[in-house]
Amino acid sequence: MIRYRLVGIGNAIVDVLSHSEDTALDLMGISKGIMQLVERDRAEVLYAAMHERTEAPGGSVGNTVAGVGALGLKTAFIGRVRDDALGRFYARALTGEGTDFPNAPVAAADLPTSRSMIFVTPDGERSMNTYLGISSEISPEDVAKDVAGATDWLFLEGYLFDKDKGKAAFLKAAQDCHAGGGKAGIALSDPFCVDRHRYDFRRLVRDQMDYVIGNQHEWESLYQTSDLETALAQARADCGLVVCTRSGDEVILIGGDARVTVPVRRVVPVDATGAGDQFAAGFLYGMATGQGLEVAGRMGCIAAAEVISHFGARPQRDVKALFHAEGLI
Repeated sequence: MIRYRLVGIGNAIVDVLSHSEDTALDLMGISKGIMQLVERDRAEVLYAAMHERTEAPGGSVGNTVAGVGALGLKTAFIGRVRDDALGRFYARALTGEGTDFPNAPVAAADLPTSRSMIFVTPDGERSMNTYLGISSEISPEDVAKDVAGATDWLFLEGYLFDKDKGKAAFLKAAQDCHAGGGKAGIALSDPFCVDRHRYDFRRLVRDQMDYVIGNQHEWESLYQTSDLETALAQARADCGLVVCTRSGDEVILIGGDARVTVPVRRVVPVDATGAGDQFAAGFLYGMATGQGLEVAGRMGCIAAAEVISHFGARPQRDVKALFHAEGLI
C-alpha cells in the first residue's frame, strides 16, 4: 500500500486568472480583494469577460498539497470534479505535477466542475468569484480509507464545512488518519466561514485536530474576541499545534509549551493569490520532514513570499533551493 506524507481534502477548483483594472471591477460589480461565491449564470458572464485567461488547478488545500508535492514529498488530493473539460483538465494537471488524484471525474452529475474567476489588479490584489459546482458535494463516500488512512499528515479545507456531508467527510478522514498513525489538521479558511460554523469548528479543533492553521481574523472569530492573545490562549488549550498568520506581520506558532514568532520578509506583491496556501505548504513540508516550529514557520514564509512575487497561485522557482539558500536544509 502507498504511504503518503501529506493528503489534502478540499474544493477541486480550476482557477481562471486575468489582469484587470480597478475600473473594470467597478463596471462588473466585483468587490475588490475578497472571495465571493457566485451562481452558475454569473460565473459564465464573468468567464466571458476575462481577457488573456490563464487556467490552473486550484482550490486552497489543492494548492497546498501541490506545493508540498513540488518539494518532493508523496502527496494526494481528495476532491470531486465532473467528467467535463475543466474536470479532466484538473485531474491531468494535478497528476502531471506529481500529486495523486484518487477520485475519478464523475460522469453522471448535474453540476459542472468548480471554477474561480480571479481578477488581479495592478496592486497585486485578487478578487475571487467562485462557483463551487460539484466540488462542494464531497461526502464520506469520496474518502478512501487506503488514502486518508495511509498518510503522515492530513490537511482539511474549512470551506467544505458549508454542507453536512462535507463535515461528515472530514470526520471520517480524520478518524481514518488517526487510525493509521497520522496527524490531522485544518485550515480555518475564512472568518465568515468560521462565523457560519463556529460550534462545529470548535468541536472539531478540540476533539479531532492535531494542528490548525488560521489568520488573526479567523482565530478571533472562532473564539469571539477582538483580542488575539485571548483567542490564542483558548486555541492552545484546545489543540496541540496552533499557527497564526497576520498579513505581513510576524507569524505565531504554538506547540505544547513552545511559542515562537517568525518574521515575514516584506515584498511588493504582484499577485497575492495563494499566499496562505503556499505558507501552509512550506510549513507542512517542514513538519513532515522533522523540522522544529521555527524552521517550519520560516519555510512557510519563504514559500508565501515566492508565490506573491509573480502571477498565479503555484510557485515558479525551486522553493527547496530557496530553503537551501537560507540554510534551512
